[in-house]
Amino acid sequence: MTVSFIHNMHKNIHIFKNYLKIRCICAALLSISLLSGCASEPLQFSTPRTKTYHSSRHFNHHHKRASKRSYRVKGKTYHPMVSAKGYSETGMASWYGAESGSKTAMGTHFLPGGISAAHKTLPLPSKVRVTNLHNGRSIVVVVNDRGPFKKNRIIDLSQGAARRIGMNGLAKVKVDYLGRAD
Repeated sequence: MTVSFIHNMHKNIHIFKNYLKIRCICAALLSISLLSGCASEPLQFSTPRTKTYHSSRHFNHHHKRASKRSYRVKGKTYHPMVSAKGYSETGMASWYGAESGSKTAMGTHFLPGGISAAHKTLPLPSKVRVTNLHNGRSIVVVVNDRGPFKKNRIIDLSQGAARRIGMNGLAKVKVDYLGRAD
């Protein structure tokens, strides 16, 4: 009886060890399956039709993409012109300069003392003539950024360009498209 009892006990221990292994494997598989539900959503490769930018001076894209793609700022969608031939507009201009060193929509560094401008929909880069209607002074600038995004403004000039046409703050201007600036 003793031999048979020991043999049965050895057999029971072996079954118990296998049972523990199976339980550990099941517990591990259950943990993995539960944790996989916490993983982030899969990557989506579709491109949205419009892009929201938090600041017109800070987005950095290749100029071909940034100049032709619709974009959204402050809840409004803007559609860049395919062609600006014949474009001429009269309205209020402002100037900007505090963004020194920031990137423009074309991906270049903004220089406040330089001669450049921002427009909401003109093709990038564009050459335009901006005429201060108060004093008749004008300057040719390259539009390399997006903006201004304040109501009733048609163009933002760099501080350097604004000084050259005698702008202090806001000014009524005429903007005439001269062509691409590539």
